[in-house]
Amino acid sequence: MRLVVASGNTGKLAEIRHVLAGADVELVAQAEFGIADAEETGQTFVENALIKARHACAQSGLPALADDSGLIVDALHGAPGLISAHYAGVHGDAARNIAKVLEQLHGVADAQRGARFYSVIVLLKHAHDPQPLIAEGSIEGRILDTPRGSNGFGYQPIFLLPELGLSSAELPSEHWHRISHRAQALAALRARWPFA
Repeated sequence: MRLVVASGNTGKLAEIRHVLAGADVELVAQAEFGIADAEETGQTFVENALIKARHACAQSGLPALADDSGLIVDALHGAPGLISAHYAGVHGDAARNIAKVLEQLHGVADAQRGARFYSVIVLLKHAHDPQPLIAEGSIEGRILDTPRGSNGFGYQPIFLLPELGLSSAELPSEHWHRISHRAQALAALRARWPFA
């Protein structure tokens, strides 16, 4: 079974491939079909994941898996949230996105720097599938004052896992792929996997 992954984010693709290894499905990045990213016009993570999955299904004619995820910071009233990838104005500029979050949290006490990574995964069998499989996952943490670590991507260098005392970018990738928000959502999805 071939399954299109509706993402151009290489970090997401690597994590999805790692978590779904052994699922008896061939994961193909949408770029391999020449499919551009869908315009994310939804008001929620679920809506955006559905938009991306439907777009990839329609363009490829294959089942598609899409993730929509982001960083939710309590002191910023849920920002960056849906616009995590382009919070500072340029899509995928992690350094600028991190700098903006840290600037906005300047002077905020550690106890008020709670945050979570949140992910919604959608699986569609075809573009008009009326019963999408939807799974979600989240991981709680806190925002650091300065970035730490070089593993991972996006906001991981400023996302502290208090129980480990490490940023998620200081963890080995294999560890992060077991505990992340996306790994949790993918594990929940696999429990209802339609491709036996």
